[in-house]
Amino acid sequence: MGVFTFVCRSSGGEWTAKQVSGDLEASAASTFELQRKLVQSAYATDSSGGVQSSFSLVTPSSAVFQVIIGGGGGGGFIGGGAAAGAPAGAAPAAEAPPAEEKKEEKEESDDDMGFSLFD
Repeated sequence: MGVFTFVCRSSGGEWTAKQVSGDLEASAASTFELQRKLVQSAYATDSSGGVQSSFSLVTPSSAVFQVIIGGGGGGGFIGGGAAAGAPAGAAPAAEAPPAEEKKEEKEESDDDMGFSLFD
């Protein structure tokens, strides 16, 4: 499982991002394009499973973007931006847990309480 965290800044109409603890960097004209580039860069570094991402604006000109690869989440994404998913043939999504058995609840009649709402 790989976790990639980026600090993103906008200056002069261009968004740039630098990895907090690493060497990955990217720049693009929009946050959408920047997110796609960062997901592709992170996936090229660690392709061990599904991709999740989260983009959060801190101010109108700065943001934090996180990419999580692997970890059993399985190919989805979280957050405000769209990101490129895992390519076809990647690890399958985690198997769903068995459904819990539901106990039938008996409806209580008005007679059981000793009074009625319509009395």
